Amino acid sequence: MAEKLSVTRQLSRQKTAKRQAIPFFEYRDGALHCEDVPVSRIAEKVGTPAYVYSASSVLGSYRSLASAFGAAKPIICFSVKANANLGLLKLMAREGAGFDVVSGGEIFRALKAGGDPRKIVYAGVGKTDDEIAYALRAGILMFNVESEPELENINAIAGKMGVTASVALRLNPDVDPRTHVYITTGKKENKFGIDVERAARIVTDLLPRLGNCRLAGLHMHIGSQITQVGPHAKALARVVRFIQTHRSQLPDLQYLNIGGGFGILYDLEKPAAARDVAAKLLPLILKTGLRLVMEPGRFIVGNAGILLTRVLYVKLSGAEKRFLICDAAMNDLVRPTLYDAYHRIWPAETAVSLYAPSRNGLELVDVVGPICESGDFLAKDRWLPPARRGDLLAIFSAGAYGHTMSSNYNARPRACEVLVQGNRFTVVRRRETNDDLIVAETNL
Repeated sequence: MAEKLSVTRQLSRQKTAKRQAIPFFEYRDGALHCEDVPVSRIAEKVGTPAYVYSASSVLGSYRSLASAFGAAKPIICFSVKANANLGLLKLMAREGAGFDVVSGGEIFRALKAGGDPRKIVYAGVGKTDDEIAYALRAGILMFNVESEPELENINAIAGKMGVTASVALRLNPDVDPRTHVYITTGKKENKFGIDVERAARIVTDLLPRLGNCRLAGLHMHIGSQITQVGPHAKALARVVRFIQTHRSQLPDLQYLNIGGGFGILYDLEKPAAARDVAAKLLPLILKTGLRLVMEPGRFIVGNAGILLTRVLYVKLSGAEKRFLICDAAMNDLVRPTLYDAYHRIWPAETAVSLYAPSRNGLELVDVVGPICESGDFLAKDRWLPPARRGDLLAIFSAGAYGHTMSSNYNARPRACEVLVQGNRFTVVRRRETNDDLIVAETNL
């Protein structure tokens, strides 16, 4: 999506935002609050950049899925890659959530957060031998298997350990999810999943020869940030047909894992609500008689977090170009650089409403960070109220793939993370220090 927009287009975006406000983040008398805490108070206490999460938002989104899909008794496995903070994982574990993991490190995090290993599903195309053995020792619910060689390797490792591995074949239904090319995972040209014809041969020819694997489920995940139900329904229908065709060859089948990828509001999207997704998908799911597994990530935490940053300098270039140079950068939030992603940005304290700004008084700016890369930007050609050094900005919808994709590039310590519950807030990850940058290195 191109960032450069006309004044009219950007004002249209901001006016539309009034009808699509983000719950638990609202302006009261010109001050942005997360739940009942002014975010400026958080910034004064912990500094910037800082990620701030709303517990009520996280739990509300989780519960909306649990309620909407209740008829299928879902095991909702939160996708740890979206946000791996232990504070948030503990919050969800206490609510009864399971976890979708893609590495041994994410298994470790899920278990440290109190996650039930019997509610952990392990996805990913490149599981190592050590990671597979770790998952088997932990007693996870099942592996989402992406290829024949992986299936054979899991069987061999399980055999050496004297256990039986529960697996789900990840089917690639070859459905276009109509999302960004980098987060499309359900088409034949993607590296993920097994095409239906090959999966049929696995069920018929390979699995009967593997004595230490039990096919407990079938799995699909066609992509991320999918705002329409149609692609999910089309893909699910193909998986259901596969089940119907091969049911006699699937005696141990218990679970139908429909993945995640449900979209959220960043800009002008109109993402489907949980009840609308369930209305289309539940009839297909219930037809199978299988227990539902889901892997939402962004849907639960995306709109539950913001990134706070302060303006360091206002820089003018030539007659017109204006930069807001901030203390947050691409190492803190890489999505704008990586995906050309749009995040709403607005001052945390301002008399100008985010939802109905006047054309008068706004300035066209690039919001950038201190990193030595031209790609270090958080927004380009954005119309914002005039800013000064020290002003606090809020970058919205940063709860998913924000901190988890952050790095120490340019030897920058990573931001702290804060969890808000009502009128209280807690630092759930402290800000890194310079000493943290070298703690794993050997001084030769």
